[in-house]
Amino acid sequence: MNPYMEFIDLKSQQALIRKDLQERMDKVLAHGQYIMGPEIAESEKALCEFSGAKHAITCASGTDALLMCMMALNLKPGDEVITTTFTFYATVGMMVYLGVKPVLVDIDPRTCNIDVNQIESKITSKTKVILPVSLYGQCADMEKINALAQKHGIEVIEDAAQSFGARQRGKWSCNLTKLSCTSFFPAKPLGVYGDGGACFTNDDQLAHDLRAIRVHGSHERYNHVRIGINGRFDTLQAAILISKLKVFPGECESRERIGRQYNELFAEYCPSVKTPVTEEFNRHVYAQYTIRVPQREKVMAKLKDYGVPTVVHYPKSIHNQKVFSDLYGQFYNDQKFPEAEKAAQEVMSLPMHPYVKKEDQVTVAKAVAAVLKEI
Repeated sequence: MNPYMEFIDLKSQQALIRKDLQERMDKVLAHGQYIMGPEIAESEKALCEFSGAKHAITCASGTDALLMCMMALNLKPGDEVITTTFTFYATVGMMVYLGVKPVLVDIDPRTCNIDVNQIESKITSKTKVILPVSLYGQCADMEKINALAQKHGIEVIEDAAQSFGARQRGKWSCNLTKLSCTSFFPAKPLGVYGDGGACFTNDDQLAHDLRAIRVHGSHERYNHVRIGINGRFDTLQAAILISKLKVFPGECESRERIGRQYNELFAEYCPSVKTPVTEEFNRHVYAQYTIRVPQREKVMAKLKDYGVPTVVHYPKSIHNQKVFSDLYGQFYNDQKFPEAEKAAQEVMSLPMHPYVKKEDQVTVAKAVAAVLKEI
């Protein structure tokens, strides 16, 4: 067994791009424009070229990107936004920050993405946005969601924090709807060495508004035209992003290949394990490789003895988080989210990054098989 197996390996990538990375960082140190330096515009151009979106507006984090998107749509207290209950805090936290009511939907158990068939029943006269989360690196069915939104005259924001680099029906995540956002947290498919994020749109006015929101609601210094935040992306991180984008297309292909290999290995060594299901119209970027197992805590403890690190994404759904149940407990108590409840007890993510070795994947699959026989 490999006692040094890493859950996410950032060092192998760094070794590949170190020369370019160092040169770009040195350039920032030389010009000294640490806030909104020229690398910001350069990184945004590169993000547009990759994603196909007309505009990319970088910002300080994926959380800020969510907030900026909602602010750009002028969401107000009392408005409702429909999203999945099986997601990270930030998706819903930024709604509550603006006074917006989160309306939760259960998940499709095959993908753990929002159950599109349950969305329409949650739409009311107060609904302003549908906000699907493209979980684990696979996009929710944006075509159906966009059609539903158009039917009811509401907007869509894709939370693509985990899916930058994924594709759906030939288009990249972050270019599948009017407004999208992603995260460049180090562990994401395209991560920097700190916090970072971006908003994407093909709408000129939304892009104009997002750029103002990012800098305290201003397009020029001391002239504030709307409420904004301090959401600027760091210039050094932008330089790092530019360097990483050079190898990113190949890494997306590697992630997809490694995900397929995991599926094949589990089919061979441990066919009882529920492995990720990829919709036929999707290309998965595997931000995480997440399986579902019984008695998860016991499995994780024993896998540690085999040298296999694991992480849970996520052990609690939004409706079970104290901060939200305190605010909306009665509203959520009247609803049922059985698939999210079940997933929260079973999901377990395994080592996944573009540089996972086949022998380590074999080790992981065999270890899971052995552990499931023991418990």
